[in-house]
Amino acid sequence: MEDKYSEFESICPYTDEEAVKALNEVARHPAIPFISKSLFPDQPAGFLANAIKGVHSIDEFQQVVMSKAVEWCLNTTVHNFSYDGISHIKNKEGKFLMMSNHRDIILDPALTQYILFSNGVPMSEICVGDNLLSSKTIEKLLRSNRMIKVIRGVSARELYLSSQLLSRYIRQTITSGKSSVWIAQRQGRTKDGIDITEQGLLKMFDMSGTGTFQENFNELNIIPLSISYEYEPCDIRKARELLISRSQKYVKGPREDLHSIITGIRQKKGNVHINIGKPLTPEEIEIASHCDKNDRYQAIRHAVDMRVIEGYKLWKTNYIAYDLVNGGNRFVDKYTPEDVEAFLAYTEHQLKKVERKLDKEALRDIFWHIYSNPVESKLRLEEEKANG
Repeated sequence: MEDKYSEFESICPYTDEEAVKALNEVARHPAIPFISKSLFPDQPAGFLANAIKGVHSIDEFQQVVMSKAVEWCLNTTVHNFSYDGISHIKNKEGKFLMMSNHRDIILDPALTQYILFSNGVPMSEICVGDNLLSSKTIEKLLRSNRMIKVIRGVSARELYLSSQLLSRYIRQTITSGKSSVWIAQRQGRTKDGIDITEQGLLKMFDMSGTGTFQENFNELNIIPLSISYEYEPCDIRKARELLISRSQKYVKGPREDLHSIITGIRQKKGNVHINIGKPLTPEEIEIASHCDKNDRYQAIRHAVDMRVIEGYKLWKTNYIAYDLVNGGNRFVDKYTPEDVEAFLAYTEHQLKKVERKLDKEALRDIFWHIYSNPVESKLRLEEEKANG
């Protein structure tokens, strides 16, 4: 490892050499033949293991294996995948920081990488919480996929120090031209359908810089991303967690994150769209710099949130849920009676997947709000623009 990155050894992705060694160990995992038959049904069971053993670099692994895995997911669980705004990345000089809304643990960054790969743009490094590293095999797989480890579940002091380390690493990775970086706009997935950037994340980025507020944010080249699923990955799991959290502290079960990863990948998602927003401009950052201390971060946060909400593509499921929640027909021109019937049937099907003892009325209300809240966010943004 290069000396300038030695302090980041505990969180940075594997080098090519480390990845090749780790992937050879992953190839021997007993689950690999089963995964191989799912992803490559026309090939023998040993196909994936042999492909993994044959790679000589992280780039090659992502081209030979990961892009095929994403294509399998798109072909089997997605009706139509679309994206726009790629010119904002292609026209950007230097590396950049993609700040994305976060709806699915693995797919959000994986689909973003697929867009970069498909357009001949170097793939980025990805920030992933260490709570997902439930086994050595998963850690080896993720760190071979340019994963930056984000430390979670530690004391306030340890969190502060690990956040500083993470922020320094991200800044150095971007400013040195080594790689662009993908990070979620908040810790953990959005459970309620409301996409908001965590202010603490922006403070963390400012702390790692050595220049003025303007210089610190300008050199990160922030590009907001917005991913929209017609059928929210793990929707009923999210609704269940929100309901239980109303009466007690929600404690994740063992391997719950792993189950969420698998559910998110395998669940039918309907249409999926990614919008690559306009980069934050030097003018926006300059205006923010004239605000008082915390208001500075609020201004940056608002700029990111606006782009995420603007770029979010609303589907029939969102409009139907909005009208169901509000007991009206404001968006009745966006769907048919058959669409409503299908969404209601889908809702009841999902509700049957959780414990009977849970309050079904409350659960249904939370479930519909997950889908209706993106419409609420759009309406609030439109109102804000109208009022200047």
